[in-house]
Amino acid sequence: LTDLRLPRRVTVRELGGCMGPIWHSYYGDCSALMFVVDASNPTQVSSSCIQLLSVLSAAPLASVPVLILFNKIDLPCYMSLAEMKSLFRMQDMVSCATQPITMLETSARDGSGLADVLQWLRATLGDP
Repeated sequence: LTDLRLPRRVTVRELGGCMGPIWHSYYGDCSALMFVVDASNPTQVSSSCIQLLSVLSAAPLASVPVLILFNKIDLPCYMSLAEMKSLFRMQDMVSCATQPITMLETSARDGSGLADVLQWLRATLGDP
């Protein structure tokens, strides 16, 4: 758990991929969702896509804004945003989703894209 001030206090909870079976127990308290994908690991794309589809189809999250972060863009083997959008069939996913979806590239290691993440959080959760 981490608390952020955006300017109001927001609690961020990390639920790793292996915790997928219990994610649904946190949906009721969710005001926004950040879904992080390892853009440097093509072997996890199909699993990540299935998990994302499951999250997007969950009734309690039908109107919750979603930010999809394609992370690890600092690594030489990362897949570009265009490649990730294609692999995830994001155009189809966005057109069928009931919630607003935003996609960004990030590097948690060097901070690339993190200012955009904070801007999205402020715009989405800033003042009630």
